[in-house]
Amino acid sequence: MKFRLLSFSLFLLSIAGIQAQSPSHKTLDIDINKKGAGIAPDMWGLFFEDINFAADGGLYAEMIKNYSFEFPSPFMGWRRVQEDGAMGYHYTKPHMDESKNKKYLQLQRLNDEGVFGMSNEGFRGMAVKENQNYRLTFIAKVAKGEDLAINAQITQGRKVLAETRIEKLTDDWKEYEVMLNASETADGVNFRVILEGEGELDIDMISLFPEDTWMGRKRGMRKDIVQLLADMKPGFLRFPGGCIVEGFDLENRYQWKNTIGEMKDRGTMINRWNIEFAHRNAPDYFQSFGLGFFEYFQLSEDLGAEPLPILSCGLACQYNSGEIVPLAALDEYVQDALDLIEFANGSVDSHWGAKRAEMGHPEPFGLKYIGVGNENWGPQYIERADVFEKAIKAAYPEITIVSTSGPSPDGHEFDYLWKALTERNAELIDEHYYKSPEWFRNGARRYDDYDRNGPKVFAGEYAAHSTTEKDALKKNNWEAALSEAAFMTGLERNADIVRLASYAPLLAHVDGWQWAPDMIWFDNLDVYATPNYYVQKLFSTNPGTQILQITENGETLAGEDGIYASSTYDENTKELIFKIVNTNEEAKAFTVKLKGSYKGNGKGIWQELQSDDLGVSHNLKEPKKIVPVEKSVSVQKKAIEVSLKGQSVNVFRLKI
Repeated sequence: MKFRLLSFSLFLLSIAGIQAQSPSHKTLDIDINKKGAGIAPDMWGLFFEDINFAADGGLYAEMIKNYSFEFPSPFMGWRRVQEDGAMGYHYTKPHMDESKNKKYLQLQRLNDEGVFGMSNEGFRGMAVKENQNYRLTFIAKVAKGEDLAINAQITQGRKVLAETRIEKLTDDWKEYEVMLNASETADGVNFRVILEGEGELDIDMISLFPEDTWMGRKRGMRKDIVQLLADMKPGFLRFPGGCIVEGFDLENRYQWKNTIGEMKDRGTMINRWNIEFAHRNAPDYFQSFGLGFFEYFQLSEDLGAEPLPILSCGLACQYNSGEIVPLAALDEYVQDALDLIEFANGSVDSHWGAKRAEMGHPEPFGLKYIGVGNENWGPQYIERADVFEKAIKAAYPEITIVSTSGPSPDGHEFDYLWKALTERNAELIDEHYYKSPEWFRNGARRYDDYDRNGPKVFAGEYAAHSTTEKDALKKNNWEAALSEAAFMTGLERNADIVRLASYAPLLAHVDGWQWAPDMIWFDNLDVYATPNYYVQKLFSTNPGTQILQITENGETLAGEDGIYASSTYDENTKELIFKIVNTNEEAKAFTVKLKGSYKGNGKGIWQELQSDDLGVSHNLKEPKKIVPVEKSVSVQKKAIEVSLKGQSVNVFRLKI
């Protein structure tokens, strides 16, 4: 009997030993004393492009579509209001000055009965919030008649939610500003300008903004959207794109000088995404440039982010017209780049620095980067990039130039550009990848073998496009976000090569999108962040200053057994930060051993982002299905014992 009991005890001990050394349990090592290359303080940033109604109708809080009647169809967004026996007409007439605002509206009222005026539908509708003020501005003059007045209204059907009356209109152009206070929260509302009295009124630049904008600025940005950006603590802001930089032809390219100064001098232009996608045509998609280069620089400053403008190199989008400027005619484009640097950094005594000061910012913006071209390719790009580089470096040798490697992360054009740019000692090369989640998971070692003495990389546009989504609206689901997190550990491990990185696109209106997936979605009333946003935020708010290696048996983890990991040290906070992504369905147990001079208090913070459902995504009604959960973690004898849930992203911070 004793023999049997002893045998059974030995059997249990042997099973325990097998379990203790089970291959499902991993031991990872971090040597705190072996600090590697420095990480750029601005590594994780934001990419902004005016696609998906991201500017007008989105980040830029203007509520009136076609506010200055400059669309090719001058009444697009507007309709005449003629009710209860009112009689009248509406026309556009030309301004007789040199501004880019060429047209204005004339309202001609023939009697004093009923209701007559114009109504604006906004950007896929409008929305107001209860007890919030909305600032209405416009210019107007009386062309004919006496005692004319305007009744400005926000309405939902026949119901008036806000209104105010403007009297004592003059015979000369004058600017007016009034507030409308909303009586309730409502979506799908309209703005109406109603003319009272018989006669003719000229009116233009009819603009409506919430008073509660970001930083309380007039003609400002949507506070709720910018707050999500600020919460990410981005290192840089790239603008204004993207393919919008190139335009479908050169006339349609983005020209920064048309986006500064007073609104009447900014003009209006068709947005290149207006006609790009047959399945999502947007004939009412234009750019007012109310969100222009000054505002981009100002937003960068607000966010504590480095501004990173991208300019046309004289090549229109090669997927569209591919129109090209001859080298002999490139001076205008090069001068635009030099003038932009002066606008951002020049003294108030310089021509363009004075323009910046006139707009309310005498201090320089401190521009460090400038991008030449976007997704261009071939020898035509290299020829033009050479011209830009010589001119910029001659005038501003301290500016870092970002070059493009084309629209794809591999293939003939990519290889050609990398070789040509490396031979020219390019500083920073912009790579783009919109690929499947599997590609991202398999690409975590992409930069392991890049030449450490060659150009640095800007991962300027990337997003995983889920294979579980079959239609054009590819949702921002957990499969995509989890795979991006796995890939991003590879970017972080190779931060000596990958200088900057940003997800793209950034914003999309739920009723006005052309491209999906996108990081943040909104309608006219609300906004929500996607799982991809929370992945980006975990990395951008936990960056570190130096690389530390986290290894298993001396090897880094980039997909082995479905596990991805990276580690950094933060010199500013004296913290160890490590990230582990478990792409397996099942949980995984880990022992993380800390080698070197750990003298912490034995406690740390653990942020976990996880879902068992790879297809789960957010929407306006359910905006937070997957959000980070904060836990505590303890260190005992310089080791951390954790079990990481399946399909999870985990970030640990420890004072060392």
